[in-house]
Amino acid sequence: MASDFKLDAYLRRIGFIGAPRPDLETLTQAHARHVDAIAFEALDPFAGRPVSLAMDDLQAKLVASRRGGYCFEQNALFRGALTAIGFEVESLAGRVTWMSPPDAPLGPRTHMLLRVTLPEGVFLADVGFGAHLLDAPLAFLPDTVQRSPAATWRIETLGERYGLAVLTPEGWRRAYVFDLQPQLDSDYALGNFFTANSHEAPFRRTLILERLTRTCRINLVDLSLRRRWRDGRAEERAIADPADLAQVFDKDFDIVPPIPPEEIFARLARL
Repeated sequence: MASDFKLDAYLRRIGFIGAPRPDLETLTQAHARHVDAIAFEALDPFAGRPVSLAMDDLQAKLVASRRGGYCFEQNALFRGALTAIGFEVESLAGRVTWMSPPDAPLGPRTHMLLRVTLPEGVFLADVGFGAHLLDAPLAFLPDTVQRSPAATWRIETLGERYGLAVLTPEGWRRAYVFDLQPQLDSDYALGNFFTANSHEAPFRRTLILERLTRTCRINLVDLSLRRRWRDGRAEERAIADPADLAQVFDKDFDIVPPIPPEEIFARLARL
């Protein structure tokens, strides 16, 4: 994969500064700049379009074009970049619990995350959890509270599994549950097909975008836009019309949608 990865183009896309090396400083900078530059979005499933995880397709979409992607795309691209730089990376899978009651049965493995081994220890890297983007790698220290520039996190011990939780104004909220079983690309192919095509997955029926800049977390869920600044301020408003939606795509998320904003707005207005 590393020989096929256009690393220079990726580094330009995320605005990386300096020479990348397989160290914690590079991992931390790349993680933060990735979630700032490449928005989480699932417009292809929302539009009924297929989602390819082939590396050439990922680079054409997320690097060469003004598009983003969802977890399988984002973390596969990030894994490609880290591997090209020389990092030791393992691919893991998670079961999303963000919208589920605490006692709900666990669902399928529909999330991709990465485990990166450095001299300083093992780190969890994840640039693709679009419900609450993570802006920095986390040291794999279960049951230890860790602070990133944008949020407070904790990797929970759950028997033979682990959970990633974030501190919200309402208390701790678990994002997903995972284990340390390495995943093959064929495992992700199954999860990606389900996530992109099943009406049981959220992306066919809900518009979800997120971008995490160095000053602000920006979320769009259907026609509701929310900004949360790191100083605690928050702002929420409704999208007024197709022109407003087009402006939000362009200015807030730096993406060009695969179908016209007028079509997206009309579909959302009927919900």
